[in-house]
Amino acid sequence: MSWLVTGGAGYIGAHVVRAMAAGGERVVVYDDLSTGSADRVPDGVPLVVGSVLDASLLARAIRDHAVTGVVHIAAKKQVGESVEQPLRYYRENVTGLRTLLEVMTDAGVGKLVFSSSAAVYGMPDVELVTEDTPCAPMSPYGETKLVGEWLIAATARAHGIRAASLRYFNVAGAAEPALADAGVFNLIPMVFERLEAGEAPRIFGDDYATPDGTCVRDYIHVEDIASAHLAAARRLGEAAEGTNLVLNIGRGEGSSVREMVDRILKITGHEYIAPAVAERRPGDPARVVASADRIRRELDWSAHHDLDDMIRSAWQGWRHLRG
Repeated sequence: MSWLVTGGAGYIGAHVVRAMAAGGERVVVYDDLSTGSADRVPDGVPLVVGSVLDASLLARAIRDHAVTGVVHIAAKKQVGESVEQPLRYYRENVTGLRTLLEVMTDAGVGKLVFSSSAAVYGMPDVELVTEDTPCAPMSPYGETKLVGEWLIAATARAHGIRAASLRYFNVAGAAEPALADAGVFNLIPMVFERLEAGEAPRIFGDDYATPDGTCVRDYIHVEDIASAHLAAARRLGEAAEGTNLVLNIGRGEGSSVREMVDRILKITGHEYIAPAVAERRPGDPARVVASADRIRRELDWSAHHDLDDMIRSAWQGWRHLRG
């Protein structure tokens, strides 16, 4: 009996694999290695290289490894790229999930933990975003995650699979330097990149309706993301057929971009550099902070890492990956 982790050689997936293996679960990694790396897969964990669009290979992996549950993390995830390539994003994220669900139902695999996103909410005008906050995604990426949740809900009703869709907020940090995020798409690595180039950190807009005029976000350590997946997997093992949980993964605490930049400068040992203010980016909401009450009730889970942990570990990983 084992869990198939799609995207398990990627940044978040590798942390989930590590947490599940440490928690005593048997895991198998399924990854096309387009953005992941085989080096991230722990010794002793099988790796199947393939696409989630390949139904025959998925079916073989499930059969060969006696898979009884799937953690589906594999997806394209860059908001800007999704605007430029919507057909690719719908193919990879929606058709890929549909293919996986068809293979699962044919094989009698009845548990699914799905990697969703706070991008499903769009620009919510609320202090705390609950799972009942209306969803209005503003990018094809966010749309594919919401459509994925709908597809899972329909499959749970029709076929009795037990599912949990986990809506990530802003993921950061690393369990160890070798597992750090190699991309430069989020605030913390974007600040690192500017500092290493000797340039001022960039802030996109300082005239939002927030205390300091910059956007407020809820940051969550990737190790906490991973522990939430393990908790969800265990919860599904006890759940009734047709259970379909939708849960935010956040800390319920907001930090502004300006606060984050100041904290990054301090923790990395850089002298203060006044940030350069650029124009707002289209679609950036002023505030997106999670309510984490439901996941606390459903999974008895809460985050353990703070902002300093995230920044410090991300900085160690940044320096490691760049020599």
